[in-house]
Amino acid sequence: MTLILPDAAPSGTTVPLLLIADDFGLTPAISASILTLIKAGRLSGTGAMTNCPDWAVSAPALAALRHQGDAGLHLNLTALSPLGAMPKLCPQGRFPDLVQVARLALLDRAVREEIRQEIIRQIEAFAVHYGSLPLFIDGHRHVHVLPGVRAVLFDALASYGDSYRPMLRDTYDQPWKIFARGIVPVKAMVIACLAYGFEAEATKRGYPTNQGFAGVGPFDPKRDFAADMRRFIRHKKARGLVMVHPGLSPDPDLVGIDGVIDTRPIEHKTLMSDRFLGDLAQAGFHLGRIETV
Repeated sequence: MTLILPDAAPSGTTVPLLLIADDFGLTPAISASILTLIKAGRLSGTGAMTNCPDWAVSAPALAALRHQGDAGLHLNLTALSPLGAMPKLCPQGRFPDLVQVARLALLDRAVREEIRQEIIRQIEAFAVHYGSLPLFIDGHRHVHVLPGVRAVLFDALASYGDSYRPMLRDTYDQPWKIFARGIVPVKAMVIACLAYGFEAEATKRGYPTNQGFAGVGPFDPKRDFAADMRRFIRHKKARGLVMVHPGLSPDPDLVGIDGVIDTRPIEHKTLMSDRFLGDLAQAGFHLGRIETV
């Protein structure tokens, strides 16, 4: 499996950009939003949280759109409950916060083994309900690039053999691009630094990655998200990736499990607008796809 993105659109005027919606399956309202956007041709694809109750419900509708949008695993180790027992990491049956995951994964070998097994469970849950293995893998709150997690991610993927090579999300972007965008640059730099060495290790093991990453924002409903999107895509290049977090409102199911609530319908409305397509073309892009060969 590899990343196939043509150098230009048929017109020869644009290059492909990956626009990936995170959190499919987290709630029915988020899944419905993403399905609508894929049908409208406003997304390259979406990453699914396969430990969430809505995944099994909404997966068939996503699978029916496989020719319009790609689907991957949005690895989740910080929200709700694991798919199997993890007594060291989740003694109460619920995932801890990101800081706790990062600390325990780095220091405790038993926790790393639990994470390895959970990664495989989440991959298999994707395959069961979607009908094939995920085309790409990324992480909720970028957990997949954490130093203690990435090693067991590679170990888990190795168990599938050489024939399975999903694209892995690299959350690194060049510092000058991050500061040129001017959108929460400190937060974006922290996420970029967490991914130090990730692309090199993925490439060494034969896994393709995106080239450039954007979409890190403040999740502030008072901001002009359309303007932020123009900044996100301004400095991208072919094989660049921008993440988004759309959803529909109201979404009471999100309360207590995710802090990003009010901005999701704003993102949905922006992506569905004609202005967004115009901004994409003006920046020299069209939406790319991940394909198998």
